[in-house]
Amino acid sequence: MALDQSARYADLSLREEDLIAGGNHILCAYRMQPKAGYGYLEAAAHFAAESSTGTNVEVCTTDEFTKGVDALVYRADEATGDMRIAYPLDLFDRNMIDGRMMLVSFLTLTIGNNQGMGDIENAQMIDFYMPPRALQLFDGPATDISKLWRILGRPVADGGYIAGTIIKPKLGLRPEPFAAAAYAFWLGGDFIKNDEPQGNQVFAPTKQVMPLVADAMKRAQDETGEAKLFSANITADDHYEMCARADFILETFGPDADKVAFLVDGFVGGPGMITTARRQYPDQYLHYHRAGHGMITSPSSKRGYTAFVLSKMARLQGASGIHVGTMGYGKMEGDADDRVIAYMVERDSADGPVYHQEWLGMRPTTPIISGGMNALRLVGFFENLGHGNIINTAGGGSYGHIDGPAAGARSLRQAYECWKAGADPIEWAKSHNEFARAFESFQHDADQIFPGWREAFGAKVATA
Repeated sequence: MALDQSARYADLSLREEDLIAGGNHILCAYRMQPKAGYGYLEAAAHFAAESSTGTNVEVCTTDEFTKGVDALVYRADEATGDMRIAYPLDLFDRNMIDGRMMLVSFLTLTIGNNQGMGDIENAQMIDFYMPPRALQLFDGPATDISKLWRILGRPVADGGYIAGTIIKPKLGLRPEPFAAAAYAFWLGGDFIKNDEPQGNQVFAPTKQVMPLVADAMKRAQDETGEAKLFSANITADDHYEMCARADFILETFGPDADKVAFLVDGFVGGPGMITTARRQYPDQYLHYHRAGHGMITSPSSKRGYTAFVLSKMARLQGASGIHVGTMGYGKMEGDADDRVIAYMVERDSADGPVYHQEWLGMRPTTPIISGGMNALRLVGFFENLGHGNIINTAGGGSYGHIDGPAAGARSLRQAYECWKAGADPIEWAKSHNEFARAFESFQHDADQIFPGWREAFGAKVATA
């Protein structure tokens, strides 16, 4: 390091409660380790300098006003790696057109180049706090799960579990088989999403696929007497392309256009893609998919930011729902304590790993649960989370059911009803056929989660 900047960019006398009460700073908590040979506070101060007004040498253009918007390290604990920085609100870029804050500026400052500096071994943002004024300046969700519950004919508060799926295989279906797969699931379930790579492939052009899906939705609604929901992928590099896809889809679904959500790959696409969808189509449910996030937010990562931070940022941007993992109950890495992610995005007041956040009435973001889930795994999942007000998109858990996707969908609903009733799952299965057949469909899971189920069923089941 060229110079010790701790005298300017660190003030350990600052108290967190005073910074929060003042409301003039965004606070960020990191887990930071300096490289060998560098002092912890010096490295932390360099990190704060790079995040705000400083560089690695003194420059002749700095004046007293500039020093007034310095980011300041207010906690630096070498033993635990706990580094916390207060960023003055005035540091952050604001829209010219409406004065609102933007997530790209937040990311540019708080995780920009600072994690790759020569004196930093690793640093990862694990939480941040947004003061009331900053919350007023972020969009937040325009639409939330209450709209979906209303469409499904349910109460708009505590409307419960939405049984969904992902069209499988994720690639390779031509338009007619794709629509047939959607229709088959909708006979038993509520919600279908595009898998994230599905878009406008040459073998499945959007302009051929979507009219068939809209027709499948109409037929399924006629047959079941229930409303159905579809989350269409509009992800694209160019916002004009996104809007062209969105406009075509809404026109195609016509009178059922309110039942269409827009899926946007917000991690690979970035904040601009989410904000475009949020602002151009505020009446559509905005489904934030986070493909690729694992390269940054994996529990094994020591840089970037955590899945918790990503989800909290998604609510600020305006995501109506975001994938939050399966909390150890599905195929993706994670554990039961990940429920804090769901609580932070869905509640008006929640504790994060470091900071308590009041959302001051900002609409909630729905936890979307996806990745290796089936009816057998859901009962424990609900028990851990403590509620069922989620969207669950079970691909294999639906299309892998021995009796087909409609039965798979019903088995998911029955798992929710089992948990809600506080029933014993094996006893429940004896009077709920689709749930019972899930045991035969997913025997490996059944053996692990419900050992002894074969004997309890009273008949020998062939091993899959």
